[in-house]
Parts: sequence; structure tokens; C-alpha cells
Amino acid sequence: MELHFPIADVSVSFPLLMFLGFAVGVLSGLFGVGGGFLMTPILFFLGIPKLVATSTEAVQIAGSSVSGVLGHLKRKNVDLKVGSFIAIGGVAGTTFGVMLTRWLRSTGQVDTVIEITYVIFLGFIGIIMLVESLGSRARSRSGKTHRSHTHTLLHRMPWRVKFPRSKLYMSGFLPIGLGFGVGILTALLGVGGGFIMVPAMIYILGMPTLVVIGTSLFTVIILTASVALQQAYVNVAVDILLAVCLMVGGVVGAQVGVRLANRLPAQDLRLWLALLVLVVCGKLAFDLLVYPPAIASVEVEVL
Repeated sequence: MELHFPIADVSVSFPLLMFLGFAVGVLSGLFGVGGGFLMTPILFFLGIPKLVATSTEAVQIAGSSVSGVLGHLKRKNVDLKVGSFIAIGGVAGTTFGVMLTRWLRSTGQVDTVIEITYVIFLGFIGIIMLVESLGSRARSRSGKTHRSHTHTLLHRMPWRVKFPRSKLYMSGFLPIGLGFGVGILTALLGVGGGFIMVPAMIYILGMPTLVVIGTSLFTVIILTASVALQQAYVNVAVDILLAVCLMVGGVVGAQVGVRLANRLPAQDLRLWLALLVLVVCGKLAFDLLVYPPAIASVEVEVL
């Protein structure tokens, strides 16, 4: 049974799509991260156009993050002030990113740029996660601890603001700049940015871990919703039917993943996630090398 997705203009097996949504949902619940950086490359492999895949995945991420942030709000684990500063920069970043994709689309190179950026991005993230997970395992065995955050020159930039919930006093430009950078990635790659935002909030902003997850989800909803609305209006690149299918499978799978996560060591989960990211990166890099895209095409008319 195949479904035809009108915006993507591609037919995909419905059982396969539901299974993949379920599988990525399990991984999301298992590893505690959004599945955008996993599902988007899978959509590439299924033949979904790159821009439609990244834009539609933003809808799925926004929808799946709502229930999570509501739970954290009830527990008062969301710093709305820090989140608002990040969101201001994030909306500006997503707007810039959407305009960038529009320009790239006009040049015919949007798919190439998205795929190359994904290879670089996933390779960097995968290596960082692998090094961190191996270092964490080594520290746990030796019993050593390390300080997660120190104040830097970034915190002493102009326009210092108090953030009572997180007990921080830092430049307002820091969270805004963080949001701007993640916003561009959200628009270009169709990822929620949570797996960048969470460590950045802890190690760069110095936020307490207790409020980081909820605040990250709050900003992810705003950024991905901004991307989805702008991509739908500017580039007509959001396939709602595809987004609904992904959300249904993903929500069910996430519940299974959460239950499995409680039975497995956290350090092992981080290591396997890093290896999984590197495998996806390797597959994309292999496709680029074996089937290199045309960077430019020039028509020459012979008189």
C-alpha cells in the first residue's frame, strides 16, 4: 500500500513509513534526543526532496515537543526568560535560513548544500558525542569528576541581564546568539537543535541541568514552528500528510523507547547514539562520493 504525498510528489509505502517513524521514535525515546537528525536523512534515502524533507520534519518535531514541554512547565523546570532570549535569536536565525534556502533553490543547488552540510554537521556531532561518551566512561571508572562550566569573556559582554530561574547574570547577547545559530541549522537541516542546545545551555550558558531540558523543548517548539510556517509560505515545502504519518509512528515509538531507556546504562546509550550518528553520516558521505551532484550546469549554444 503506497501513499502519494502531493508536495513531495513521491509515493512511499505506508507500512514502511510507519515502521521507520516508529523506529526513529524508539531511538528518540531511548536516547533522549529529538529524531530530526535521524529521520531527515532517512527521508532523503526514500527519495523525498531535500527541502521538503527538512521543512516537513520541522512540523513533526514541533508537534512531538509540545507534550514534553507541558510536563516540564508543570514541574517549573522551564526558564521562560532564557528561553525567550534564545527564541528571539532563533526566529531571526530561522528567517535567515529560510531566505538562504530560497536563494539556494533559485540556483538549483539547495539539495547539494543540504546534503553536504548534513555530512559535515553529523560528522562533527558524532565525533564530539563519541569522545564525550568515552571520556565519561573513563571518568566513571576512575571516580574523577570535572567542572561542567566556567565563566568566560562571552558572559562579560555588554548588556548583562539577570536570569533568576537559572541563577545567572550574563550578557543577553549570549543566548540570543546561540538561538540565531541554532535557528539557521533548524531551517537548513530540519533538526530541532535540542542536541546542540542542551550541551550549549549547560557548558556555555551555565544553566542548571534541572531546567535545561524543559527550556530546550520550549525553544525548539518556537524555532521549528517558525521554520515550518515560513517554509510553507515562502518555499511551499511542507507536506502535511507526510508530517502526520511521521508523528503517528514517532509518538508510539517514543513511548517504547522511554521504557527501554530505563533498563539500559546511560553511558552505553550515549556511545551507541554516537556510533549511530556516524553511521548515518558515513552513508550520506558515501552517496555523495559515489553519486556526486552537479555543482553547476552551463548550457552553451553553438551558432
